[in-house]
Amino acid sequence: MRDIVRVGREVFSERGYERATTTEIAQRLGISEATVFTYFRGKRELCLRVITEWYDEIIAAIAAGLPRHKSVRAQLEFIVATHLRLFLVHGTGMCALVLSEGRSKGPSDLGDAVLPLQRRYTAPLMDLLARGQASGEIRADVPLRLLRPLVFGPMEHILWEAVATQRRIDIDATASTMTELLWNALRAPSAELAALRAMRSELGAVLDRAQAG
Repeated sequence: MRDIVRVGREVFSERGYERATTTEIAQRLGISEATVFTYFRGKRELCLRVITEWYDEIIAAIAAGLPRHKSVRAQLEFIVATHLRLFLVHGTGMCALVLSEGRSKGPSDLGDAVLPLQRRYTAPLMDLLARGQASGEIRADVPLRLLRPLVFGPMEHILWEAVATQRRIDIDATASTMTELLWNALRAPSAELAALRAMRSELGAVLDRAQAG
């Protein structure tokens, strides 16, 4: 089973879901296609297993490395860098497979099956943002459900560009720049800025009363 999943990852990465076949996977392993069906009911089940194990590897890597970074900002940069690195660690093939089939309502119909994996995958970021809000480091005036796409949206665009152009990216530099941009959008206003806003609001109220009088 381990060999089938390993070679299945190679074939799905190279061919995509539609062009991959269990026949080719069996041929690369030197086994019969019937042996593949002994462990998996079909291509869809095998592909889902491949995607699940790939997600599990990334989730485990984030869980293992996150505690080594102390500040909320450092943990955010670690999540961004790890996301980019592990999505592209085997080239763009698995990345393209997950980005496309993970939302698919087509023949593979993997979208609904992958959704729980995506929720598990985004959980560390959601926990980080919640802790940041509780500590006052992350802005609390925006719901967490809106902050999540603020982080994952730009990363997905970068990954799609990597898939489309096959251009190698400097992951560390990209993660650093992206984190700087994201942090400016995510961090809570400073106490001074908050005080100035409160003062402006109070002055506005005074002026409104004076004009009304």
